[in-house]
Amino acid sequence: MALLERVTTLVRANLNDLVDKAENPETMLKQVILDLQNQLMQVKTQVAISIADEQLLAKKQKENEDKAAEWVRKAEMAVEKGQDDLARAALERSLSCRQMAESFAQQVADQKLQVENLKSALQKLEQKLAEAQSKIDVLAAQHRRARALSRASDARLATGSTSAAASFERMQHKVAVAEAVSQAKAEMAVVDFEERLAALEKHDEIERLLAELKLRRKAG
Repeated sequence: MALLERVTTLVRANLNDLVDKAENPETMLKQVILDLQNQLMQVKTQVAISIADEQLLAKKQKENEDKAAEWVRKAEMAVEKGQDDLARAALERSLSCRQMAESFAQQVADQKLQVENLKSALQKLEQKLAEAQSKIDVLAAQHRRARALSRASDARLATGSTSAAASFERMQHKVAVAEAVSQAKAEMAVVDFEERLAALEKHDEIERLLAELKLRRKAG
């Protein structure tokens, strides 16, 4: 039946190969899970229908077996009454019922086999579904770890990048230069002040010496 063929295809599918070949393994496995769940529901429904059919066929078999036995009992009663023609008719009915019972017995056997095949397919589908769900859980965990590692790497790069370090060094250099300029200006101001005082003292000394020289010349 077509249902069992589809189930067989799904069960035989190698999930590892599918994962390796898929561009998006997680999406692919989600689709596989949906297909498995859909087929699982169909197989469960078919198992229930097949079991019901088996029970119905078994009931028909039992009914015909009971009828065959009842017609035999009626044939025996006809013989006791000396009604051979009625006995023959009853035996013919009994034979027909027995043949019907045998036919139903064969159908019951066939139906039992189909039920067993469907139950086996159902069990394999459930195992395959569990395998797929386990794999998608692993893939999801791997995906979460990869994203966490990526975020951590980005954070490390952001805090320890070359550009950030270079900017910090440039800032340090600017501060150092500014400090050096300020210090130089302060030192220059001190030198200029001292030089001006020295110039005043020198001027006063020269004026004193000139006055002394003039006094000596007058005295002479």
